[in-house]
Amino acid sequence: MDPGSKPPPRFRDADATREALLASGLEEFAASGYDGTPVERIARRASVNKAMINYHFGGKAGLYRAILDAEFQWLEQRLSELRASSEDAAAQLARFVSIFGDLHARHPHFSRMLLREVMSGGRHLDDDRLARIVGFFATVQSILEKGVGEGTFRPVHPLLTHLTVVGSLVFFFASSPFRERLARSGRLPVDMPSGDAFVANLQSLIMRGLARRPEDRHG
Repeated sequence: MDPGSKPPPRFRDADATREALLASGLEEFAASGYDGTPVERIARRASVNKAMINYHFGGKAGLYRAILDAEFQWLEQRLSELRASSEDAAAQLARFVSIFGDLHARHPHFSRMLLREVMSGGRHLDDDRLARIVGFFATVQSILEKGVGEGTFRPVHPLLTHLTVVGSLVFFFASSPFRERLARSGRLPVDMPSGDAFVANLQSLIMRGLARRPEDRHG
């Protein structure tokens, strides 16, 4: 090989390239948001030519949507299984919390990406993806209605409950680098809780908060 020539590009099949771009895009969007992330940086992290983003996704917007869709599809499958179950409302709600915990634990960068999107007012979410997010809320709303009908839950505002669950989980996983920094510096004089511990704590708090009280039964 001529010493001045460039080495031949490393071969990578189409599926591997697509997966590398999804992973790279997720990390970059989580770190800098949609507007602050150039395609060149995504491609460099994935070790591919930036033209591959257009080839596989039709551009940066298409890659962004594909990342959202991959996580949403995973979530929708599990929520569909949850709605089809014969569990009582308390068990379904506990599993709802676990599912959202698993969503963010499997890809912690997604929590930060989603939080940035929400803080932007959802500027990069089209009507289809907004409708899918509303569908996630509809699941918890139906569980709450079921619990009230079973006599185990007191009536509560469904959106407030949904935001308490999902907002708490997003913030917990999105803020993990900050907690780790505090822990390394010795500023947090407690053991660092795991994701599973946080989910269990949230389940306990939500169930206690929703439990129907004696005064509710006579109201």
